[in-house]
Amino acid sequence: MRQTYSQVACLLLVTTLAVHAHSARSAANAHARPSGRAGYGARVPASEVLGYWVTFEEKKLIALADAMPADKYQFVPTQGEFKGVRTFGQQVKHLSATNYILGAAILREKPSEDAGDETGPDPVRTKAEIMEYLKGSFAYLHRAVASIDDTNELEPGVSSAISPLQGKIPATRLGLTVEALMHTNDHYGQLVEYLRMNGIVPPTSR
Repeated sequence: MRQTYSQVACLLLVTTLAVHAHSARSAANAHARPSGRAGYGARVPASEVLGYWVTFEEKKLIALADAMPADKYQFVPTQGEFKGVRTFGQQVKHLSATNYILGAAILREKPSEDAGDETGPDPVRTKAEIMEYLKGSFAYLHRAVASIDDTNELEPGVSSAISPLQGKIPATRLGLTVEALMHTNDHYGQLVEYLRMNGIVPPTSR
């Protein structure tokens, strides 16, 4: 995760600033727009926009995780350079733990100790247990995103040790949410490959 993030830290900053700039332009131009056309002049809360994308990733990843048979949750690629990579189940636990960690950073809360160093609780091992952990992590991320509004979205806060924002740019709630979404999408791509290696077509491609 750290290596991947080092490659996208600049993109994260640009995305965060672009979203904020767009919001500012929308507010400034609201009075200049025709009032008779639907959608003009109405600001959409940041929490609603971000919440939409959290739901988008949530549905995609839950369907993907459920598509892998329980006896394949320990699957790890062996053909090619895959030494030391996570099993399918460990991948799902990792992205779930990161949802909890980054969600806590957004809420300015202390992350759960069982999230570990992005690994998740050790007792959570079966497909059923991992699926519940995944669903819980998105519920927590939803709660975190729902706390974001125009007054606090760019308020500097304390980042997480796993975040590339640490020590580089202020860890705003908006930036941390973008980071969480980028991370889930990154692992979605990896998990798709695990599914296809087992002859399973990902739900979004059916």
